[in-house]
Amino acid sequence: MLAAAILAAGESRRMGEPKALVSVQGLTFVEHLFAATRLPRVGITRIILGAHAAEISAKLKFDPAMIVVNPDWPKGQLSSIHAAIRSLPAHTTDGIILCPVDHPLVSQHLISELIAQFDSSRKAIALPTYRGKRGHPVIFRATLYDELLAASPEVGARQVVWAHSQEIQEVPTEEEGVVLNLNDPESLKKVATPDASG
Repeated sequence: MLAAAILAAGESRRMGEPKALVSVQGLTFVEHLFAATRLPRVGITRIILGAHAAEISAKLKFDPAMIVVNPDWPKGQLSSIHAAIRSLPAHTTDGIILCPVDHPLVSQHLISELIAQFDSSRKAIALPTYRGKRGHPVIFRATLYDELLAASPEVGARQVVWAHSQEIQEVPTEEEGVVLNLNDPESLKKVATPDASG
């Protein structure tokens, strides 16, 4: 069984409103990621909140058991990863899929393919690449949980990725969403109103 963690604890200053509640293509960012991770191998879902937690919880109609409030959210995304890992029942998961809320435009098909290659390769980490650029979400095997918990806050989860550079399964995709960071109104406008000339 895998866990999926939607990391939505940040302040969203550049967006001007909580990214978890922003809508794109008919769904909020969190709803996109929740739908994309509804897969047989995913047995646990955690939505990690911090800033605006009460407002977001009230508006998103998810099972309260899925919500984890990270009191350390000002320390950055790694603190939300820590909150997600610590919320999991011990020794029950094979790994965790980390889904930053500002990368909502990924499909269930993509995540299914990531999981398939994660399982078949037996590598420690699986991540998508778009035209050679690494993106999100990233799957970390449970054997790396302790390293994620011990990682430097300044470097974050990348420290673990760098430490296991020979144990990464890259999964090429044509989905640009894996590298689209929707963290301000300008980036949102580009995907909400596709270029008519294209």
